Amino acid sequence: MADCILVIDEGTTSTRAIVFDRDFNQVALAQEEVPLAYPEDGWVEQDGEEIWEKTLAVCCAAVAQAGGVGRIAGIGITNQRETTLVWERATGRPIAPAIVWQDRRTASLCDSLKAKGYDSEVQAESGLLIDPYFSGTKIAWILDNVPGARARAEAGELAFGTVDSFLIWHLTGGRV
Repeated sequence: MADCILVIDEGTTSTRAIVFDRDFNQVALAQEEVPLAYPEDGWVEQDGEEIWEKTLAVCCAAVAQAGGVGRIAGIGITNQRETTLVWERATGRPIAPAIVWQDRRTASLCDSLKAKGYDSEVQAESGLLIDPYFSGTKIAWILDNVPGARARAEAGELAFGTVDSFLIWHLTGGRV
C-alpha cells in the first residue's frame, strides 16, 4: 500500500533521500556527499551528472529500506535553490558544471547591470535584486562562455533550471 512520501534533500554538500510514513515518522534514510569544486577564485561548481547519479542512488537505497516502491505515494524535493544547470534535452547531460549558489563569477555583470540602472526594473518584474546569487546572470554567463551554448539554446536543444528542475526532468524522463 502506498503510505509513504519520499523526500529528496539535495543540499550543497550532500544529497539525502528520506522516506516518511503518513504520521511523519522517518522510515528510511540514505545519504551521500556531493563534492564542490573551486576552479577559480570566487567560483564554486558541482558535477551535474554526479548530482543526478547520487540522487538516484540514495532514492533507490531509501525506497528499498522502506520496503519497495509500492509504499511510495509521492515525492517531494527540497534543494540548494539557486545552483544553476544547463543540460541537453536529448540526453539530460549537463553542458557545463553546475554553478553553485555561492559562486561570484557574475559579480562584474551584476555591477554593470546596476550601473546601467536595471536594478529597479529587475526588482519590479521579478521581485529579486540583481545579485550573483540568482540564476539570471549565471545562465547568461553559461550562454556567453560555454562554446556553442547560445546557438544550441536558440535552437531549442538545451534546458535550463535549478537543481530541483534538473532532478524533476530526470525523474520524469524529460517529460516535465
